[in-house]
Amino acid sequence: MKTALFLYNPISGEAQSVSLLDRIAMHYQRAGYALTLFRITRERGLSGLAELIGSLQPEHLLVAGGDGTLNRLVNYLREHNLTLPLATLPMGTANDFAHLIGMSDNLDEACRGILNGEVRHIDLGRVNGTYFVNVLSCGLFTDVSQKTPTALKNTLGKLAYYVSSLGELPSFRKMNITVTSDEVTFRGSCLLLLVFNGRTAGNLKLARHSSAEDGLFDVLIIRGENIVESLKNVFHFLVKKKEASYPSDIVYFQTRQLHIENDQPTSDVDGERGPDFPLDIECLAGALPVIVPRAE
Repeated sequence: MKTALFLYNPISGEAQSVSLLDRIAMHYQRAGYALTLFRITRERGLSGLAELIGSLQPEHLLVAGGDGTLNRLVNYLREHNLTLPLATLPMGTANDFAHLIGMSDNLDEACRGILNGEVRHIDLGRVNGTYFVNVLSCGLFTDVSQKTPTALKNTLGKLAYYVSSLGELPSFRKMNITVTSDEVTFRGSCLLLLVFNGRTAGNLKLARHSSAEDGLFDVLIIRGENIVESLKNVFHFLVKKKEASYPSDIVYFQTRQLHIENDQPTSDVDGERGPDFPLDIECLAGALPVIVPRAE
């Protein structure tokens, strides 16, 4: 019998993984898998996981949680030189990464997509020695996920992020940044900077041309000369068709690596606190094995 290791965060997203555990086990058992559980807690984190993987030798890891849970797992696996494939069930608040690789929000469809899926090697971001799967950001709204209480996320879902974002506006001050890459050099004021491996942040599709299999980041810098005008133009861009070009307030380019300096200290990676500035960021092409649904 094949084996898989199921990692779940009992408080991630709307705390769905616990109540849906039997359905997940049913799908795996029908497919000929023995499913072993690993509970991720705030106190223990992922402690002991490497030893368990060594003893079980699972075919893959199944992860139930959001982008933050996946980020912590990927960093742990890289630290322990473990490269087995990851499958993810979108049970966090935003689930940007799970949606990027085509996972359905319907649990039964997601399980079938994994069990009948294929392994693909997608890009992985590295910043100052740590890793991210979806997006690195700094500036306006970027630490909302860190500041939003878990209880509010579990009650309101994605709406909790938008509610929390409103509280940031009165106290926000623009940043002065320097971004250097082979393609672009930018120096000036900035409201928000996003380095995408994926396409979305908080389910907002900002990097519409991005692919996680091209070895490139999609970088967006939202200028800070006029906060109200810039936010208005970004909103208009979001509600337009996907073919819409970026407004002049947004500097957009693709790159394999970049260096960022900032007069504010911290960054955010996948909804978690990231490294302090300055940042050296590179795209590791094809470094992350994941299970994705097969194209129909």
